[in-house]
Amino acid sequence: MHRLRPYLLAGVLALAVVVGADQAGALDAFEHDSVDLRFELRPERTADDLVVVAIDDVTFSDLGEQWPFPRTYFAKAVERLHEAGAREIVLDVQFTEASDPDEDLALYEAIDRAGGAVLATSETDGRGGHNIFGGQENLDPIGAVGAAANLPDQDSGVIRRFNDVIDGLPSIAAAVARREGVRVDHELFNGETGAYIDYRGGPEAIRTVSFSDLYQLRADPEMFAGKIVVIGASAPTLQDVHPTPTARSELMAGAEIQANAIWTALNGLPLRDAPGWVSVLAVLFMSFVVPLTGLRLSPIGAALVSFATAAVYVAVAWIAFVNGIVIPVVAPLLAAGVSMSIGAVAGQMVEGRARRRITEYSAELEAAVRERTADLDALQLEIIERLGQAVDSRDEDTGQHINRIGLLSYRLARAAGMDEDRAEMLRRASALHDVGKIAIPDAILQKPGKLTPQEWEVMKTHTTAGAKMLSGSRSPLVRMAEVVALTHHERWDGQGYPHGIAGEDIPLEGRIVAVCDVFDALCSRRPYKEAWTPEEALAEIERCAGTHFDPALARMFVELMAGDGEPRFAAAA
Repeated sequence: MHRLRPYLLAGVLALAVVVGADQAGALDAFEHDSVDLRFELRPERTADDLVVVAIDDVTFSDLGEQWPFPRTYFAKAVERLHEAGAREIVLDVQFTEASDPDEDLALYEAIDRAGGAVLATSETDGRGGHNIFGGQENLDPIGAVGAAANLPDQDSGVIRRFNDVIDGLPSIAAAVARREGVRVDHELFNGETGAYIDYRGGPEAIRTVSFSDLYQLRADPEMFAGKIVVIGASAPTLQDVHPTPTARSELMAGAEIQANAIWTALNGLPLRDAPGWVSVLAVLFMSFVVPLTGLRLSPIGAALVSFATAAVYVAVAWIAFVNGIVIPVVAPLLAAGVSMSIGAVAGQMVEGRARRRITEYSAELEAAVRERTADLDALQLEIIERLGQAVDSRDEDTGQHINRIGLLSYRLARAAGMDEDRAEMLRRASALHDVGKIAIPDAILQKPGKLTPQEWEVMKTHTTAGAKMLSGSRSPLVRMAEVVALTHHERWDGQGYPHGIAGEDIPLEGRIVAVCDVFDALCSRRPYKEAWTPEEALAEIERCAGTHFDPALARMFVELMAGDGEPRFAAAA
């Protein structure tokens, strides 16, 4: 018993660490990553009964139309698919907004002639009602059904699951399955968590054809015969592309994600979570059985047994995944690692020194966690800077724009009384003030002349696009970057965009970056203008105090840059 006690203590501590981390949600992201890795390693699989018709960049080039397309285009596409013998047509395009009545009627009648379709929406009344062509009562006569297009994301916006019902409205996948006569078991969706999408592979693993090829009769009709066809956006500018577990570095079109969800529903949800008791038994086994090998083996032998046991468990998890069962990996492996480490320490203990040695190990573990946290913080900062530089590089004339904005924002924030830590965070966050320009076409972003009113409206969307890209983060730095991206074009007098807020309703960070951004833009050459001198730019900042800029911040900035009459612009020039 004297020798057994340290090993039992090791098991208890390992179990406590795993349970505590699991309850705090600290393991969720790592477990999601392990599932993603399994998807990436699994070979692509076929989905011969599905085809995606993608509204891609080629479509915009071929048709010469702006988004949204006239609904007669979709009417013609539905007619083409019906003539080709498509089994089911899914329109992953929202038709709830008002349109030309003749356009609506053309699409409505085309769907009627095709024998119905599944029509997507992301807006419901919470009780299953929708406003597609005025509501379900108008869809019933043509055999169509409205369905929810919403897909739940988890960490980092990755879409791994889908629901069968959203706010009382069936999801697209569930609606298609029911039209195909396949029973959708609500109990298998784990409530709001949803069921795994059994992805067939990475982007375009499901056969994909351009919308313009279908519309202009270049696509072989045979590819649609007897197939379920999903029509939806894939052009990045339409902002319906998402990371998936199969290839997180390559975004997948929303229509293809829906097609994968449809395949999953039609095939009875073949990829499912293992029962909860599997994870419990695995954690208990790794927490206690593994360290107890130290009773009979040397520390090195016990470590080898632990590594072998962990490797066997990973292999079992892989085999289970290939056969449709998702077994948790991170918690059992963490239990094995912690218990092995503590067990190794326990093997060196005597009873009189046990408490001190465990305390020392905890301190080492805490230091390792701090070191890992510091590494992650450094990685986050590097990613933010590189992303900002990637956006900056789309316009060669801007040079080191983000570095200058960061320095100017930091100096003005400190002058305004912001503490050192928050000012430094603003310096980092300001790098992403224009991240939404990723979504702006080069033809607009790099246009040498004045933008048309329509082009200007597109350009203004970079604020909301940037905020959307950064939304939902738990990182204080990314949350600040979201605020800056959204509000740095608001004006003190309420005449800015995107929301026209005024005065101190504009967050301080947004007001600071607004001054610095305009100053740097004035002092930089652009395709449509030459650079101003610092003196001219400071005069413009002073002139716009109280209209464009927070008057107090504008005065501080002018004083900061002007000094004793000599503009200190060297750091920002």
